[in-house]
Amino acid sequence: MKLDVDVLRYLSKDDFRVLTAVEMGMRNHEIVPTELIDRIASLKHGGTYKVLKNLLKHKLLHHDSSKYDGFRLTYLGYDFLAIKTMVNRGVFAAVGRQIGVGKESDIFEVATEDGTVLAMKLHRLGRISFRAVKSKRDYLRHRSSYNWLYLSRLAALKEFAFMKALEEHGFPVPKAVDCNRHCVVMSLVQGYPLVQVKQLQNPETVFETIIGLVVHLAEHGLIHCDFNEFNIMIDDDEKVTMIDFPQMVSVSHRNAQMYFERDVECIFKFFSKRYNLSFKEHTDENDGSDVDSDENGRPTFSSISKSAGFLDKELAASGFSRKDQDDIEKFIEGGNEKDRNSDTEGTEDEEHESESSETINRTLDSLHLLEKEENALNFVEEDKVDENQQSCETGQNNGSESEEASDKEEESQTLNTGDVELVKRLNKQRRRAILSAQGGRRSLASRNSYKDKGGKSSQNSKLKKHLSSW
Repeated sequence: MKLDVDVLRYLSKDDFRVLTAVEMGMRNHEIVPTELIDRIASLKHGGTYKVLKNLLKHKLLHHDSSKYDGFRLTYLGYDFLAIKTMVNRGVFAAVGRQIGVGKESDIFEVATEDGTVLAMKLHRLGRISFRAVKSKRDYLRHRSSYNWLYLSRLAALKEFAFMKALEEHGFPVPKAVDCNRHCVVMSLVQGYPLVQVKQLQNPETVFETIIGLVVHLAEHGLIHCDFNEFNIMIDDDEKVTMIDFPQMVSVSHRNAQMYFERDVECIFKFFSKRYNLSFKEHTDENDGSDVDSDENGRPTFSSISKSAGFLDKELAASGFSRKDQDDIEKFIEGGNEKDRNSDTEGTEDEEHESESSETINRTLDSLHLLEKEENALNFVEEDKVDENQQSCETGQNNGSESEEASDKEEESQTLNTGDVELVKRLNKQRRRAILSAQGGRRSLASRNSYKDKGGKSSQNSKLKKHLSSW
């Protein structure tokens, strides 16, 4: 979609208020309902619907009524919000011509009030030419759904953070000025992309400086991941400037070696085809850093003294926090992490099942022990009852020994009462063990037994007890 800044002159405060309301509603809505836009904008006398019609005419919003009546922001409306914020901050005062088009962004010239020309980069992820963001970029991590505007905002924030940190460490990058939403304002590089340069006065020195930049980045803990002739600017004095930083990763990334070797291979292949350089006798000693090379003269990733996470503090200070990094990494490491999570969940489930089986076995063992103890007590009781019966018979036959038999009966009664109490305790322990094995659940009969107090069943049980006593 072409950026027509002339429409920006005729937009009022109410128009930007409604655009901001739609942006706020898109935080948790793919299509923002019209009633919600009206509540957030809170314009007088129902002016929201008139403003929505005007914004729809200029293609700043998209109307969707498939499921319900709602609107969403287009990239043009998102551009206007970012440009309006930059103008209010005083970053620039005019927007000029378009100087570059890429698969992920558009670049425009902007001018400040004193006439200084800057470059404005508008990220536009989701174009038809480059929608393979899932496999090519790590902008999101653990999100199943995403919005292209949100992805563009994260990419702009990440590029601004890397640009500012690299500038502070002396790398040849554009000067970062400001960032808002998906818009990054930087200094304008006076030069040409390397892909447009047909001849160089000193191609070997340019090649050495470019390979030195790749190695120097890796020594600082970063890999460009897209270091080719399209992202290298060179001026008339053959001074090199690198651009395009949203896809940069750390040397601790699991695919860091592959990205490093790919960047080196792109530079070697371009210079060999375009400038007919031979690298058989070429040694790589760039910027005073001694790096081992392979048979073809390419620097090896293992020989670089890496310091992973060296620029974390600078990146956090420039606005790109660790939370944003967690949001921006999704699809490269997402599949493996899901597999790992499933494996860990499986092991946790197995451990939980083993623990539960151990507890059940323990309760069953306790139940078996209780049953054995009860059987032993019952056997002792039967022996005592037989002895009492024998003593009673001898007491009847021998009248002289009646007093001794009565004493024995009293002792057996006391023993029986003590054994009964012990059996009751064992029964309680067995019930508790059964409840613990069943998960602490009581039976429905015991749970609802209190409901029948004073009812017919309780009266019948009392009558039965009374009759049995008779």
